[in-house]
Amino acid sequence: MSAPILGAQLATTGMGFVDTSMSGQYSAEDLAAVAIGSSIWVPLYLLIRGILMATTPTVAHLFGARKIDEIASPVRQAMWLSLVLSVMGMVLMMNPMPLLNFLEVDPGMAAKTEAYLEALAWGVPGICLYQTMVSYCEGRSITKPAMLISFAALLINIPINYVLIYGKFGFPEMGGVGCGYATAICFWVMCLLMFCYTRYNQKHKEVNLFDRFEWPEMTRILAHLKLGVPMGLAIFFEASIFSAVALVIGKLGAVTVAGHQIALSLASMAFMVPLSMSMGITIRVGQALGAGDPQAARFSGYAGIVATLLTATLMAIGMWVFADGLTSLYTQNAEVKVLAAQLLIFAALFQYADGIQVASNGALRGYKDTRVPMIIILIACWGIALPLGYTLGLTDLIADEPMGPHGLWIGLVLALTLSAVFLLLRFRALSRREVEKHSVSMKMASAI
Repeated sequence: MSAPILGAQLATTGMGFVDTSMSGQYSAEDLAAVAIGSSIWVPLYLLIRGILMATTPTVAHLFGARKIDEIASPVRQAMWLSLVLSVMGMVLMMNPMPLLNFLEVDPGMAAKTEAYLEALAWGVPGICLYQTMVSYCEGRSITKPAMLISFAALLINIPINYVLIYGKFGFPEMGGVGCGYATAICFWVMCLLMFCYTRYNQKHKEVNLFDRFEWPEMTRILAHLKLGVPMGLAIFFEASIFSAVALVIGKLGAVTVAGHQIALSLASMAFMVPLSMSMGITIRVGQALGAGDPQAARFSGYAGIVATLLTATLMAIGMWVFADGLTSLYTQNAEVKVLAAQLLIFAALFQYADGIQVASNGALRGYKDTRVPMIIILIACWGIALPLGYTLGLTDLIADEPMGPHGLWIGLVLALTLSAVFLLLRFRALSRREVEKHSVSMKMASAI
């Protein structure tokens, strides 16, 4: 189940890689504008996506309980919410200048970044509606269509990028801004393909998702937000801490920034594996709870965590053994390669902590437990990782001298380790409580 989710994640990430590489072939300034724009868009997208992901456990519970006729309504309400969130996202993306000015981005660069974000903003409603339909499918353990659609969008993205960047076939030459329009077009293609699939495929006939119209119901939307907002914020807190660390490291020079970026890029790609597995865990746990089997839910959670830990071990070994070869894919600068290889050791350790915490959080989402995990991640990232990393990396308050990027990565690893421990303990306590409650209920029923 998690393999198609991973494929979809990699394809979506691949679109960002294509935009960056193709804009870089056009000019360094366009590459920088796309990179800055992406650093604004990605955390915003993850926040919105996390909120919409509440559809998955909701559908999983109903599907597990065989309440098929009740699935359509919460999904329709989630679609209304996705439209509201997309409008808010578009407004923010079309007005980035206050943030760009605060970050002291060069005026010429800021203008290109603004144009790129404005172009990309037109695709936000498409990707939000698409994500809602994907979450519905995932709740029913249907994960392959999203993977196929994501890869199709990736393949479409390349020629459209080429046409709009260089102005082929009568289109104006847009440079990096063309990447924004190309990605927006791909977002709408993904949305339309997923709509056609969920509307006409036989697997979805019993749900009748689009057979009738529903106006927004605030009670259902507020219930979705109660579950989804902590999910979105948890993802946002974790994603944004890396942006904050990048800004801090920016003070340490070009070699340090480059080495950090290489290690972070490799760690981010590796993170797609446990993230995808965590989504599969959410589905399995949610369906088991919906079916009234907390023992199976508990087993699914622990099995998923163990599988994620084994996968993290393989990825950590790969980073350790092939550090030189992996860094060579990015640069031939000896100084940068040495630093990147050193930081990859921390990235390897990072796999264990991040794998356990994201898998445990996935299991907790299956229980619809999102508020406490959000608080744990907030404290770990912004209460521990950044202050500790800054202290170790840029001051001599703890060590004899500033440790540079190594100190910042130590802060990240330690904070996520603590997050992993507390999320795992939270899952252990919650799953045990649900099993005990079910056992008591069964004994009372048998006594009657």
